[in-house]
Amino acid sequence: MTGFDGGGRDRDGGGRDGGDGVAPSPVQRWSRGWRRLLLGSGMMVFPALTAVAVSGTVSGAAAVAGYAVVLAFCVCYVLLALALGLGRRRWMAPLLAVMTALFLAALPFAHESAFFLATVVVSAVAIQWREHAAKAVAVGAPAALVVPWAVRPWHTGPGGFQALALLFTALTCGAFAEIAATNKALVAARAEVAQLASEAERNRIARDLHDLLGHSLTAITVKSRLAQRLAGKAPDRAVAEMAAVETLSRQTLSDVRAAVSGYREVTLAGELARGRELLRAAGVVADLPTAADVVAPGERELFGWVLREGITNVVRHARAERCSVLLAATSVEIRDDGTGARSGPGLRAGRPGDGRGLAGLRERVAAAGGTVEAGPLDPRGWRLLVTVPPGGPGSGGSDPGRSGSGRSDPGHEGTT
Repeated sequence: MTGFDGGGRDRDGGGRDGGDGVAPSPVQRWSRGWRRLLLGSGMMVFPALTAVAVSGTVSGAAAVAGYAVVLAFCVCYVLLALALGLGRRRWMAPLLAVMTALFLAALPFAHESAFFLATVVVSAVAIQWREHAAKAVAVGAPAALVVPWAVRPWHTGPGGFQALALLFTALTCGAFAEIAATNKALVAARAEVAQLASEAERNRIARDLHDLLGHSLTAITVKSRLAQRLAGKAPDRAVAEMAAVETLSRQTLSDVRAAVSGYREVTLAGELARGRELLRAAGVVADLPTAADVVAPGERELFGWVLREGITNVVRHARAERCSVLLAATSVEIRDDGTGARSGPGLRAGRPGDGRGLAGLRERVAAAGGTVEAGPLDPRGWRLLVTVPPGGPGSGGSDPGRSGSGRSDPGHEGTT
């Protein structure tokens, strides 16, 4: 049968590209062209066997009538094949009904060999309506076996060969239809997996570029502004700041290339050093830890991303005078005493939908099974707290206590 997809219709629309502008898969290409024509033409063997039987059973006008019935059956089969190829499912049932009637009309002329026509009908049912294939075979095969024996004037015994031909041809066609349906499902699943992987990679790149460029461009802006202020009063320091801007620009380019290629690595110790330098250039007092040993090894990269995003937002939006970082084995907290908490975008808005920064940070932390809390402090300031579950991958187990600034100011406790 031509054009079948195992699901009762040709979803490719008959086009070269699958009907939706997508290039056909190797499985789809194989099922088209001369191979599909060959598979469909093979079923014409059964009407040919019936025609041969007509010439050996009747003669004269009866033979002409028998040939006419077989020819009409072949025409209906060609129309059925065209309906399959064009995806015209509504044509299927009427054509099969006519072919069934022609099979019955051929019985007086071809006797038991007329059941070769029934083989074509049952095979078509097995292809297009697999849920009814068992019923069709259960009726057709016993009929091919019993009817020739029951009709005594034919002087034949049970139609064993015809019954076997019907049974195994229908089973083979049904199996091919099932394989075709499975292959289409696999092709669709593979395309969906590829699309999901592509979307995940785009999201990863977008998140990494936001985190990388947000921090680096903020640092470049702050250092450039500082160099402008120092140009007239301390030229040597201004030159040093611009040299730092050049170094940072080169590092940023390297980071972007690494992010795009998927090999970006962030270290907590490196982000502490970067953050301290960025806060110094912005005129913010940095109260940051000098070491990251207290953090579980498996959480250091994640906490590095947290520091990068949090300190960048302090410099951008807080208008703060002081920023402190508190590290523990399974948590990192960033506090500032700024006044821009309620008006700034991103993390400082405190809502998951505000800004790419918080959304990307939540994605990273959620992947590690942790939580993000962000909110204002009383009477002023902002707190960002990221916590991961103890005992997770790379965790250090119990929380040994805070480290870094070495103190926790009760006056800065606030609700998130």
